[in-house]
Amino acid sequence: MKPATEALIVIDVQNDFCPGGALAVAGGDEIVPGINALMAGFATVVLTQDWHPANHLSFADNHPGAAPFSMIDMPYGRQVLWPAHCVQGTAGAAFHSGLNTDAAQLVIRKGFRPQIDSYSAFFENDRTTPTGLEGYLRSRGVTGVTLVGLATDFCVAYSALDASRLGFRVTVQSDLCRAIDLNGSLASARAEMLAAGVLLT
Repeated sequence: MKPATEALIVIDVQNDFCPGGALAVAGGDEIVPGINALMAGFATVVLTQDWHPANHLSFADNHPGAAPFSMIDMPYGRQVLWPAHCVQGTAGAAFHSGLNTDAAQLVIRKGFRPQIDSYSAFFENDRTTPTGLEGYLRSRGVTGVTLVGLATDFCVAYSALDASRLGFRVTVQSDLCRAIDLNGSLASARAEMLAAGVLLT
């Protein structure tokens, strides 16, 4: 069992990010058994859940003529226009049926504000609007976090970078993550995480 100061954060293991989903990550379902096994070693387990309204501005469908995976400028910076995914209340937004959600004490829903995307477990993409996770972890006495889930190069990486910036010790367990790898995004994310002091195992 890990010390009580260590928490496991499971990022977005949802149907739409698994094979057959609207924004499927190759092999996204393969990590579920390993994550379930890992949960048993942590006193604090947090799940994050992408939770978008149908009119979310990060969806290509909401920008007439825009192609999925194209880029636009938003008030908070550059934004990928994604296929509609993890829409509130849909089967795609549900956790993968094999994930042991009973082991978690907290579920953080993110991306529910229509005007701003939210990759990180800690902040919206403006990097200032908090989800509340930092306060929860600090109140539990957590000083180190291990991250697993989907996708390595977006929500996992953003969460890891923010956790490091907030002063947590951060480990990303790479074998229990899978990546989208959009135009070299995986290599870039790994380099950024290493530069920020994140331990990649």
